[in-house]
Amino acid sequence: MANELPADMQGSLGAELLALAVANSGTGVWDRDVPGGRIVYSSAWKAMFGYGDDDISDRIEDSYLRVHPDDLAGVQATISAHFDNQVDNYAVEHRVLCKDGSYKWVISRGKVVSRDADGKPLRMTGVTTDISSTVALSEKLRDCADLLTRLTDEVPGLVYQFKMAPDGSAHYSYASAGIEAIFGITAQAASADASLVEGVIHPDDIDTYRSTLAHSRVGLERWRLQFRVILPDLGEGWREVEATPRRLDDGSTVWHGFVSDITPHKLLEQQLKDAAATDFLTGLPNRRHIMARMEQELARVQREAGATASVLMFDLDHFKAINDQHGHAVGDAVLCHFAAILQQELRRADSAGRIGGEEFALILSGADISDAFNFADRVRARLAETPLLVGATSLAVSVSVGLSAMRAWDRSVASALSRADAALYQAKESGRNQVKVGL
Repeated sequence: MANELPADMQGSLGAELLALAVANSGTGVWDRDVPGGRIVYSSAWKAMFGYGDDDISDRIEDSYLRVHPDDLAGVQATISAHFDNQVDNYAVEHRVLCKDGSYKWVISRGKVVSRDADGKPLRMTGVTTDISSTVALSEKLRDCADLLTRLTDEVPGLVYQFKMAPDGSAHYSYASAGIEAIFGITAQAASADASLVEGVIHPDDIDTYRSTLAHSRVGLERWRLQFRVILPDLGEGWREVEATPRRLDDGSTVWHGFVSDITPHKLLEQQLKDAAATDFLTGLPNRRHIMARMEQELARVQREAGATASVLMFDLDHFKAINDQHGHAVGDAVLCHFAAILQQELRRADSAGRIGGEEFALILSGADISDAFNFADRVRARLAETPLLVGATSLAVSVSVGLSAMRAWDRSVASALSRADAALYQAKESGRNQVKVGL
């Protein structure tokens, strides 16, 4: 497959889905091991610059040698700002050296998907898109309006000129044919009524759209924004606008810009984010994710008078014996069997996660001790009544549970977890297959 992803990403992310997202888009995927100083590129990334699979190393210092010298400082500064959590995402335009000695303009977008306990980046994943044609096109726009019309109509995106008068009235003085795919309206309609564009912007993003445009107008700063649209036939999608403003003699402001459909990139970003927060075996959130969810719930309990929440710890009984007697494949099936039962009992506001081995943690939002006990006992009873079928054998499985209420005076989530863990220990010591409350 031309857009085959790195082998270590295929299993967890679903290579077929991700390949479809980037197929024929002039986009390559990369995955960076920050502490190890390594960066792995997809075959599509290498092919975009004329390289074969064995032409470039995975050393990060070698990757910087391929960045144009005039762009290197900006690239490194942008990466450092993201590593330091100054910006949510890494995004930068720069030039990359091709195998034939030429340079291509690209836009690289990425995000740190895992950090250590101190917040230092461990893994960063992203995409690089060839924008050489767009950059070349922008240079030609200044010289020939006719060439603009003929060429921009072929660009997969919207090339436009937007003018706003001093009184705030505005119109699109030019819009390429791509406006129909981007905003679901014609260039003629946009020229007559600029508000039609705002009409398709997601309600949650319209205020940001307007405020950032106003900021660009006042300071004549480059306007760049990612936002959602809702189109009648296509539903929700993501767009990215990049435009440069210029003040005219009459006080009007005119922007020359480009709007692209970044929905595939956002889908890929979400897949990467989900993979970083999910336990691969059970499909439940992993330890890091469930702990973050508990932190949110503790903050709510401390903020809202009378708010309640409970923490539960589940531990499958005799799990080591199951592994030893039946093998790890059956042990994995037991974990998935329990996870499925747990998920069926959860409400929308609840969160459960696998925190390691045969241990699971759960946060019940708005639940007091009585609610949590009833929930835990219901899960325990249902598991006991639902043996796992292994071939012709029915394998009985049980679980011990410890729980505790979150308290507004808890200094951290660890306090509630410690009480629940102590209760879980009591359940194990008292014969297993029961629920205990930590006070």
